[in-house]
Amino acid sequence: MQGDYLLVGMSSENVDSESKVSGNQANIPARIRRELDIDDGDTLRWHIEDDGTLRVQVVQQRSGTFSDFDGYDGEQETAVTTDHDAWGVDTE
Repeated sequence: MQGDYLLVGMSSENVDSESKVSGNQANIPARIRRELDIDDGDTLRWHIEDDGTLRVQVVQQRSGTFSDFDGYDGEQETAVTTDHDAWGVDTE
């Protein structure tokens, strides 16, 4: 869902869920987090349109050293203990 926008109107019609503001923070209801795949570390970008509609962009934090790693799918067998020991780390 990265890059998609959630448009929120100012009327109370068709309310799916609500949150209360506490200080400068508001909770995102669980159903909305699940539907938009919002997780810890994601960023929400807020924009108010000229007609008063609130636009929220979910920018998912899916980067890091292993973010694109899907595992080893090659045909060659690996010997993890032997390969690990080859780097000078004793497993015993």
